Amino acid sequence: MKRTSSWIAASVAALFVAAVAVVAIINWSGIGDTGIDLNGWIALGLGILATLGLGIGLMTLIFISNRRGYDEPPHKDP
Repeated sequence: MKRTSSWIAASVAALFVAAVAVVAIINWSGIGDTGIDLNGWIALGLGILATLGLGIGLMTLIFISNRRGYDEPPHKDP
């Protein structure tokens, strides 16, 4: 039962990703030839740096938390 539901969930997720990709491609081609000015490039660069910083920071916190044992379940002493 679990194996079948996993395949169904994976198939639904793959179909959703494919549908989003198709919509993105259609919208991208409908935009036409547009340019980005200097302010747009600066905003894009800052957005990329903020996203990378957040991702790296969160993964570092997960790594540290796992190494220090904070993720372990509490132990009850008898």
